[in-house]
Amino acid sequence: MTMLLRAASAVSAVSVGDSPVTDAATPLDAWLNGAALVLILIGALLCLTAAIGLLRFRDVPTRLHAATKPQVLGLILICLAIALSLRSWPVVAFLVPVVLIQLATAPLSAHMVGRQAYRNGTLEEQSLFVDELAESRQTPPAAGG
Repeated sequence: MTMLLRAASAVSAVSVGDSPVTDAATPLDAWLNGAALVLILIGALLCLTAAIGLLRFRDVPTRLHAATKPQVLGLILICLAIALSLRSWPVVAFLVPVVLIQLATAPLSAHMVGRQAYRNGTLEEQSLFVDELAESRQTPPAAGG
């Protein structure tokens, strides 16, 4: 009886059709899972640095930089890790629009916040190298103001 149990545990391959299916993961699966783990950790660290940057930086341009660049890269790395981990085309089809929408909306929202900070006067004008909107802040002579 014990000999039969040893033989059954030693052979972990079950034949399905013509190809054997093993319980153990292939080396490629192990590498992909390891890469997914590393990508999730790096992505989470980038998102954490973005959150810390939002809290620690004091002016609007540096906060915008912290809010957009590491956060977007962190999300891309996490989505890539999810795709590597699940290895499914429907998952990839779901994650691609998520990444594309993030790539489209992060710069637009940063631009809108930066422009509003400039108009409100909360942006330090001495820190600007080129002020392209200086003419738009001046009152035109015919405006009566």
